[in-house]
Amino acid sequence: MSKRDYYEILGVTRTATEQEIKSAYRRLAVKYHPDKNPGDAEAEEKFKEAAEAYSILSDAEQRTRYDRFGHAGVSSSAGASWGAPGFGGLEDILGDLFGFGDVFGAGSRTGSRRSAAQRGADLRYDLEITLEEAAAGMTAQLRIPRLEACEKCKATGAAPGTQPETCQTCSGVGQVRYQQGFFSVARTCTACRGTGRIIKNPCDNCHGTGRVEREKTMEVKIPAGVETGSRLRIASEGEAGTSGGASGDLYVVIHVKEHEQFERQGSNLYSSVPITFAQAALGAEIIVQTLDNQQQVKIPAGTQTGTVFRLKGQGVPVLGGRGHGDLFVAVTVITPTTLTRDQRKLLEQLAEIESHDLEDKGLMDKVRDIFG
Repeated sequence: MSKRDYYEILGVTRTATEQEIKSAYRRLAVKYHPDKNPGDAEAEEKFKEAAEAYSILSDAEQRTRYDRFGHAGVSSSAGASWGAPGFGGLEDILGDLFGFGDVFGAGSRTGSRRSAAQRGADLRYDLEITLEEAAAGMTAQLRIPRLEACEKCKATGAAPGTQPETCQTCSGVGQVRYQQGFFSVARTCTACRGTGRIIKNPCDNCHGTGRVEREKTMEVKIPAGVETGSRLRIASEGEAGTSGGASGDLYVVIHVKEHEQFERQGSNLYSSVPITFAQAALGAEIIVQTLDNQQQVKIPAGTQTGTVFRLKGQGVPVLGGRGHGDLFVAVTVITPTTLTRDQRKLLEQLAEIESHDLEDKGLMDKVRDIFG
């Protein structure tokens, strides 16, 4: 039976680019892959046919010979094994399409031993502090529950005096090969769960895991200027790794409580203070509370509600930098709800004076209108 034309198999023209050939093969590989068509002999044959066509046309030298001499020019290569020249690209495509990782890679072909060591998990600790603590910095005492290396077995998982043995199922590689159709697939060894080791006499303290649950108390320095969302990384204070793997890290995430008086925006603080009508009209000096002390602020005569005064350097320290933010104080003129007899009398007198002032002002406006 004569072979079909390789370009026809892939559905491309003879002038197709390398990328067009690769894309065409990808589509056919997905469509006819044996895993997606179990027991379908026709699909498996088409998959093999597409793989053979791609192995020739993806290799520039073999494609040239095929274009000149047809199948006769590549007959010795067409039946090549998976490791033959021209199949490197095919192996890469299969790995990308079906998640076989390094099934076809050099590591899997040589059967190199996989490392059983795994890094420990990172941990997160949410710490709530006050605005004052965030501004001044502090030392927090944390209690961290975590998995630590078992001291009894020195984190091996095996009972003292014994050692883990090499897994006989996978020969310590951590993977087992299965023949699937015309190529092999490597899967995680179920006997050792991919570690390459078997523990026949597990440690009675950690039950063969090499780690035990403990709570560690530690002091952590919180720098001045942190805010909600700030993250402090403490290296190697997460969970212990397994089989000699490195420990994870601890991340302390800061949450600053809302303050009754101050609102924070970056390194600046904002607050408001009440003043009386007399203070606003006549001017005054008032005491303003800052985050850690008190300051005297001069209120000019005629100050209106909403006027903002800036107290330089009275905000929060700049995290990791120099200096402080500022404190912005907005004044609110308070209208009294209850009056004494004397207060009412004085206000009535003021109202009468203001009424005359308005009348006089109205008369002057009329004069200006007449005389332009």
